[in-house]
Amino acid sequence: MPHSFDYFVVFAEMRTGSNFLEANLNALDGVTCHGEAFNPHFISYPNREATLGWTQDQRDKDALGFLAQFPAQTGGLNGFRYFHDHDPRVLDAMLDDPRCAKIILTRNPADSYVSHKIARATGQWKLTNVKRRKDGLATVDAEEFAQHVTALQEFQVTLLNRLQKSGQTAFYVGYEDLQDLDVINGLAKWLNVAARLEHLDDSLKPQNPSSLEAKVSNPVELDKAMAQLDWFNLSRTPNFEPRRGPAVPDYIAGQQLPLLYLPITGGPTDSVLNWMAQQEPDGAGALMTRMNQKQLRQWKRGHPGFRSLTVLRHPAARLHHFFCTRILLTGPGCLRQIRNLLRGQFKVPLPNHQPDAKYSRDQHRAAFARFIEVIGANLSGQTGFRTDAGWATQAQIVAGFAAVQSPDLILREDDLATTLPDLARWLGRAEGADIAPASPDQPYSLCDIYDTELEAQIASVYQRDYLLFGFGDWSDETS
Repeated sequence: MPHSFDYFVVFAEMRTGSNFLEANLNALDGVTCHGEAFNPHFISYPNREATLGWTQDQRDKDALGFLAQFPAQTGGLNGFRYFHDHDPRVLDAMLDDPRCAKIILTRNPADSYVSHKIARATGQWKLTNVKRRKDGLATVDAEEFAQHVTALQEFQVTLLNRLQKSGQTAFYVGYEDLQDLDVINGLAKWLNVAARLEHLDDSLKPQNPSSLEAKVSNPVELDKAMAQLDWFNLSRTPNFEPRRGPAVPDYIAGQQLPLLYLPITGGPTDSVLNWMAQQEPDGAGALMTRMNQKQLRQWKRGHPGFRSLTVLRHPAARLHHFFCTRILLTGPGCLRQIRNLLRGQFKVPLPNHQPDAKYSRDQHRAAFARFIEVIGANLSGQTGFRTDAGWATQAQIVAGFAAVQSPDLILREDDLATTLPDLARWLGRAEGADIAPASPDQPYSLCDIYDTELEAQIASVYQRDYLLFGFGDWSDETS
C-alpha cells in the first residue's frame, strides 16, 4: 500500500547521481526537489538567493523553521537532497518524522571517490553535451580514500540504525538503478504520486563511463587502498554513539612494540609517532596504520598484554594549532570549503590566500578570536556546518574511543618527557628515546597573541574539557 508523506529527503553524497535523480523527480507532476537545501555553503544551488521564500541567512538562523516549510507547501510533494556534511541540526527532525519520505541513494564509494577527483581536476561537475566533455584522470590518495569510505559508511550506518529503531523504512536506490525507468516509477508509486514517467531525463550524461582502473593515473595505489578496506563491513560492531565514532583507521600500533596509540586530531601525534618509531627495531616503517576493526582485533590477539594510550593537548594550544594548520594556511591539509565559509558567511577576518609578510600579529589575534566564537556556536549546534574532529571536544573524542578500545593511559602533552620513559620501562623498551617537542605554529605561535581574554573565550567553549580533564590556564601550564 502506498505511503502518505508530507515531504521527502534524498540522502545522497557527491558524485552518486543525485542530480540525475533530482531531474527525474522534478519531471514527475506534483513533485519538486529543491536541490541541496541545507548545504552550509549555499541554499539549494550555487548563486541561488532563496528557496521557498527563505534566504540562506534566514535558514542558517532557524534551520528547523526552514525545514517546516517543506511539509507546509500545498499542491504537491516537496523535498531536497541531503549529504552527510549538510546542516546537522535538521537530521534528527527528519529521521524522527515518519511523514518524511526517506530516499537513500548509494554508489560504490570507489566510483564516487574517483568521479569526484576527476571532477575537481577538470572543473566539470555536470555534462549536458558530450562534445564538451573534458578528459581527466584521478590520482588516488590511499589515506584520503579511506577517510572518504569511512565517512560514507558511518553515515549510512547511522541512517540504517535510526530507521530500524523508529520502525521506519526507506526507498533505496543504487547508482545503477537510476537508468531503470521502472525503478523511478516504482519510487513515484512509493511516494503515492499519481504521475509516471514515459522516459528518463536525458539532459545529463554520464561523465566517465569507462572502467574504474581506466579512470585513475595510479592504479597500483588504488589497489592498495581498496585492499585495506573491509568492503562488506563484516567486522563492524554497531556503534550508537551519536556524536563521534571510534575513528579506528587513525589508530597506530607497533609490530613488535605492544602499544596502541589512539590519536586525538590536533594533538601531538608527530611527537608520539617519533617516540614509537624509536622503540621499533625497523623504525617508523614498522608502525601499523589505517587498520579496520577486523585488523585491529587481529593485532590485539597477536599482542597479548598490550597497552593503549591517548594524549591530551591543552584546548587553547590544540585549537590554535588546528586554526593555523587547517584554516589559516592554505597549503596541503587546508579545509578550503570551511575556510571559505568562515570568511564569507561568518566574517572571520582571514586573508584571501596564504598569509604573507603583511599579515600582522594583531590580524592573527583578531582572526583567531573570531574563529573561537564561531567554533563555540558550532559546538552548541547553532551553525549549519559539520563539527570537525579537529575542534570537537577531547571529552567527546575519548568517549567515542570506548565503542572499540578505551585507552589504558590518558597522558598530557606537557608531561610526555616523564610519562613516556615510564611507559617504555613498563613495556621493556628504551627509556632514553628522544621525545621531540611539537613544532611551533606558523606564522605566529600562541604565546605571541595569548592573553586572559583569549583564555576566557576558549575556556567557555571547551568548559567540558577543562572540567573533565582538569585543565587550567594555558599560561600556567606552560610556564
